Amino acid sequence: MTTSARPRRPGPSVRTRVTEHLAEGTRTHEDRLVTEEPLEIRLAAPGQPARRVWVTMRTPGHDFELAAGFAVSESLFPPSAIRQVAYCTDADLLPEEEFNVVTITLAAGTDIDAVHRHEVRSAGSSACGVCGKDSVLEVLDVVRGSAWTGDVPPPAVVRLLPERLRTGQRIFERTGGVHAAALASADGEIELVREDVGRHNAVDKVIGARVLAGESSGAACLVVSGRAGFELVQKAVTAGIGSLVAVGAPTSLSVDLARQAGLTLHGFTSPGRCVQYA
Repeated sequence: MTTSARPRRPGPSVRTRVTEHLAEGTRTHEDRLVTEEPLEIRLAAPGQPARRVWVTMRTPGHDFELAAGFAVSESLFPPSAIRQVAYCTDADLLPEEEFNVVTITLAAGTDIDAVHRHEVRSAGSSACGVCGKDSVLEVLDVVRGSAWTGDVPPPAVVRLLPERLRTGQRIFERTGGVHAAALASADGEIELVREDVGRHNAVDKVIGARVLAGESSGAACLVVSGRAGFELVQKAVTAGIGSLVAVGAPTSLSVDLARQAGLTLHGFTSPGRCVQYA
């Protein structure tokens, strides 16, 4: 598979002037905000026009990984079907849309209609990865990837993972406004970190990075900086990941799915504590 990249704007953060009110007085200074912009994802195949499948709010950066990871984690098609990921070059795009539309080109013979699971009008926010689903039953219809058969981090290692993830959160250091996701080995080595204003986007980016590198999306552990909602467990299961470690709490539905799928699930993780739910 190949990717096509061009210089893009804006970056993951932008400068702004703020007025800070303190007990001892007021000061004006420069601050940084995390960038949030829409990304439209399209599918195309030889002989078939590109078709929009999703629009999500995201932090610019690693857009091709996000598109590929979203498509694979939503089980639209297998990773082997991806032939190219590129920014759209339609002549009718406005300048501000130029780097906000990504097209995934699939292998010849792939029927886009057959793999399309979202209505064209569907859109997502930076808060939730399953809001665009057409029904609750479709949300619960999780396509599961190859089950992880290797080791997963033991509790003593699990407790260390959020702090190790934190060292890779460069955008958070500047803005304080993004979530992070990482893939980790069973012995606690952080292999890959991605950040985004949407927690589900950060997960799709780490999955997509593996896919575009031609590697398996499976891993011993997915580490996330927030809560373990259903949509994150769903993506982990679909990618074939063995365990999920969250800084925050899980939900009832995420625990149910983790138990059904054999995914080890930890929440409330800190150096002194972690709670295993599945």
